[in-house]
Amino acid sequence: MNLFTDIRALVLDTLDAMARDGAIPQGMQTGAVTVEPPRDAAHGDMATNAAMVLAKPAGKKPRDIAEDLAERLGADDRIESAEVAGPGFINLRLAPSLWQGIVRAALTQEGFGRSTMGQGEKVNVEYVSANPTGPMHVGHARGAVFGDALARLLDYAGHDVTKEYYVNDGGAQVDVLARSSFERYREACGMTPEIGEGLYPGDYLVPVGEKLKEIWGEGKLNSPEEDWLEEAREIATEAMMEMIRADLAALGVTMDVFFSEKALYGTGRIEDAIKTLDDKGLIYRGTLEPPKGKTPEDWEPREQTLFRSTAHGDDVDRPIMKSDGAWTYFAPDIAYHHDKVSRGFTQLIDVFGADHGGYVKRMKAAVSALSEGKVPLDVKLIQLVKLWKNGEPFKMSKRAGNFVTLRDLVDQVGADAVRFHMLTRKNDAPLDFDFDKALEQSKDNPVFYVQYANARVHSVLRKAADMGVEPGKPSLTDEAEIKVAQKLAEWPRLVEIAARTHEPHRIAFYLYELASEFHALWNKGNDHPELRFLAESDSQATAAKIALPKAVSVVISAGLGILGVTPLEEMR
Repeated sequence: MNLFTDIRALVLDTLDAMARDGAIPQGMQTGAVTVEPPRDAAHGDMATNAAMVLAKPAGKKPRDIAEDLAERLGADDRIESAEVAGPGFINLRLAPSLWQGIVRAALTQEGFGRSTMGQGEKVNVEYVSANPTGPMHVGHARGAVFGDALARLLDYAGHDVTKEYYVNDGGAQVDVLARSSFERYREACGMTPEIGEGLYPGDYLVPVGEKLKEIWGEGKLNSPEEDWLEEAREIATEAMMEMIRADLAALGVTMDVFFSEKALYGTGRIEDAIKTLDDKGLIYRGTLEPPKGKTPEDWEPREQTLFRSTAHGDDVDRPIMKSDGAWTYFAPDIAYHHDKVSRGFTQLIDVFGADHGGYVKRMKAAVSALSEGKVPLDVKLIQLVKLWKNGEPFKMSKRAGNFVTLRDLVDQVGADAVRFHMLTRKNDAPLDFDFDKALEQSKDNPVFYVQYANARVHSVLRKAADMGVEPGKPSLTDEAEIKVAQKLAEWPRLVEIAARTHEPHRIAFYLYELASEFHALWNKGNDHPELRFLAESDSQATAAKIALPKAVSVVISAGLGILGVTPLEEMR
């Protein structure tokens, strides 16, 4: 049940009646007509812009349309009042029975708030995709949480979602990993490792060195690099991916697909993707202009193989092949996204770190060219996370070398706190993560505040069950109860908005607001006994009262499920 959709349908039906009566022209476009919560709750329960949108095409003043529309809407049993405000907005107050209907719907409709908006559309969400060269850090944690919550949200809104991790195992950084691991192999053989500049210094490679010793003994100590590099690379990469999978699992993140970059090389897949672009006339030999900020004296122009990305919205064309004939890093990324399009996905979402902002336009251009503009690519940039503890910046992990790992974070505050806090800001806004705040049991800790609301509900339901009482037909008599029901009514609409905009942080914000309304009702019951959920001497009243908190728990549990957070029934 989506009450906003229902009332919008009422507005559109009423506009059709006005058109049949000749009050407005027939056949006008009503796609821009909205029904939303008013900016000021004191103005009503909902507001519509219908008169404002239709005034110009109708050739009438907005207020003239609004007054007629408001009078007709007010005649409907669902509308308690319809008032024209300002230049032509209409504020609506709904009949109290509708709020009780929302509570009933939350309790009786399976998947209350779930949407069919996605209509089974195949969506690929690629996120994390950290280089397999060490444990994941806090920045990866934020990207992992965001991507996972977005995938869950899109699934909840009716999409067919694939969660994917792109394993960057085909670049030079994996050779550095192999060389770093070889130094740990030397260490395992009793020698002093030479962790020179450019190698990875973290202790996490010590087990890899020991693994190499198990396999090689001491037979590779004096071997040339070409004798051991490839095998060390494979063993070290797999060890790092095992670590990454375990770290993701600790955060509650699982992937449907791990796609290897290495699988693109030597298989013809890069060549096939570039040929697809070449067949469209988008590959050519040419010379790029000097980059901004460089003088002609600093710039050495050279002919390169280029992708005409400007034909699909990019600022400049992009090299796909180096002067020595090797592919640029862009070429396998083109091939990877060509593979995604070939797998039948009709929407692609990439979650990148903020440092990849300059990569967005070229990647969108590539996908547009590969799919002939049919497959949209949305790139979500994840801004940095600053860690705080005891009022001071916190940024050291010996095991990792020079950063706080994802596992450090989970071990200290728990996966639930990490996930919820990572979604308390929009993805492209910087985020401060305070260890102390994440563990605090107060309103200032949003995950505690929301989980506490759910635990309070279950405490009530357990006591009611002990009385032999189950939730019955809801009875809402007080303004505080109505406010909770009104917030519940926003849930189905909020899900669709968050899914459409790819903004899972909206779910976290909503849950905090719902918890606030519920806690306010609870506290009001402390001063007004008639608002308390349990009436020991009146089981009928109890059954009516506990319907509302039960509905709150239904929505909180669903919302926390989207965020990947446990809906606790008891606080530890």
